[in-house]
Amino acid sequence: MEFLTQDEAIQVDAALLSSQEKFSTRLAIYALRCLKEIAKNQEIIIENIKPEQVQDWVKNDHNFKEKLELDSNFHNFFSQLVISSLKPLKQVSQAENIPIQDLTIKQLIHWFEHESKQKLEQD
Repeated sequence: MEFLTQDEAIQVDAALLSSQEKFSTRLAIYALRCLKEIAKNQEIIIENIKPEQVQDWVKNDHNFKEKLELDSNFHNFFSQLVISSLKPLKQVSQAENIPIQDLTIKQLIHWFEHESKQKLEQD
């Protein structure tokens, strides 16, 4: 599973976002991809995924085997990144009035841009 496709990376890079916001956007896109995989494997919807299920998936996914062998903290670190990404994903889902698993990359980027613009206007 790749972090972002080249097209996704280009879309994020073109967004009107700070470097930190672009990182958060990229993370949300990748977390969405991971959560879709977990939901598919567990036969549940993303909104019902529990932190333990994310942790188990990271431990058992062959894509992470080498990282887990090299760094014992990777499991907790990566699990927390995916779990924390649920918050903005839920916010985008509510704003778009669709389930998380149906969100598109374009919708995620647009939401992050909208949030960034609102923060700038408040400052």
